[in-house]
Amino acid sequence: MVILPGEKTPQSYIGLDEVIVYQPIKLNSFEEMKKYMLLRRRVLKVYPYARLASERFTTLKERLNYMDGRRQKKRYAKRIEKYLEGEFSEELKKLTRKEGQILVKLIHRETGITTHTLVKTYRNGLRATVYQFTAKLFDIDLKTVHDPLNVQEDMWIEDILFRSGMTTRYFEENVKK
Repeated sequence: MVILPGEKTPQSYIGLDEVIVYQPIKLNSFEEMKKYMLLRRRVLKVYPYARLASERFTTLKERLNYMDGRRQKKRYAKRIEKYLEGEFSEELKKLTRKEGQILVKLIHRETGITTHTLVKTYRNGLRATVYQFTAKLFDIDLKTVHDPLNVQEDMWIEDILFRSGMTTRYFEENVKK
């Protein structure tokens, strides 16, 4: 029996929080370790933007469902786009090319829809094409999908998010089935 500080009655056990022990990641060389650590830094920097985009997208979908006309929906989407552009454009302009590529993958991971399709659906095809062309100038493809089962970098991204304690939408939906 154990008597805990501040307790008068003896306890037969001590309640502890759950601890998760991860298997160490196996990297074959020092170069792979450097790539992984650099990717980790980039993912942890960009992930909050992807989460925020996912939340805003969910809210946008819910609000658009309550609107009647197509014109009203387009106006609202345009207003939201201008608001987001004003709020985040300065921060997103400071991202590197690789961080932009990771952001596009993480947005697909969080929403289940590619960035190009999001713009095409909620704005228009011309704007999506212009954004795609502009992104290509910076070596970013808005049609990139997050595929951790076939792409090593995406697998590492999942591992990084899982180890950092962030809820992993992909893990919950696909691996636990």
